[in-house]
Amino acid sequence: MKERVKAFSIDFVILLLACASSAFAVVSIMIPNGLTLGGITGIARILQKFMNINFSILYYGLSLIVLVLVVLFWGWKEVKKVLLLSVMYPAVLFVFEQLSIELLEAEDVLLGAVFCGVFTGIYLGLVFWRGYASAGSDALSKIIRKKLFPGVALTKILLCIDGAVIIASAFVYGRNVALYALITQMIITKTSEMILYGFEDKIVQLTIITGKSDEVRDYIITDLERSLSIFDGRGGYSNRDMHQLVLLCSLRESMLVKKKLAAIDPQAFVTVTRVETVWGTGRSFKDIRKDSE
Repeated sequence: MKERVKAFSIDFVILLLACASSAFAVVSIMIPNGLTLGGITGIARILQKFMNINFSILYYGLSLIVLVLVVLFWGWKEVKKVLLLSVMYPAVLFVFEQLSIELLEAEDVLLGAVFCGVFTGIYLGLVFWRGYASAGSDALSKIIRKKLFPGVALTKILLCIDGAVIIASAFVYGRNVALYALITQMIITKTSEMILYGFEDKIVQLTIITGKSDEVRDYIITDLERSLSIFDGRGGYSNRDMHQLVLLCSLRESMLVKKKLAAIDPQAFVTVTRVETVWGTGRSFKDIRKDSE
């Protein structure tokens, strides 16, 4: 019980900081500079144009609607994942509205779009890192996928929702504002990825098929000080037995492997796959315990 309380307390503090980051982005940057976003935030901005209601109240109402839809289409089990943020985030928004803090000294849509994306990306990265979700467009995309398009990737549905909201914003706030919203969305994506995966070296997976597997193995272990996995295989065309070497390394190290292969086996076949992150023991890898705290 104590461990659960401790874990929830840590989550609560981190989520509170995340909500403060997003609320600051919305209240102190986005609204004063006449900008908008996709998702529930963008819908609330469109409604705000026609209603003399605080943004936090509009957002809270939309969150409740999404929460009801989650209950109807997903059940109470899924509600647990979005309930905390559905209550916490609008409350933090309301507090920031009372503070009337603005980041920029004067209206600047470009700087506003950039920093709105940074602070919102921090919010999403922290929320996803702790395993929570908001009652926003991500929840709507899950509902649409389940009921209408079960074979379509969730990210594509989410992209369509955000895109539709941004296009609608163009008719309300103008095309320039919608284009700035696209810039903000891209920055949000990149910032949240940096929060989730950190600033460590980019990792790639090399799959190497070579007739000089022993030499390549020795080079990787001795010179690069990396480990690797070796699998037995058979060439479909040559029908010869061969080894397949699989290595996780940094981009710089992959170029060193390429240079070595060019020198000792120009006929080698290599595939390079981008890896988002690696949990485990090793240089450039993230400790799996840290991602589980």
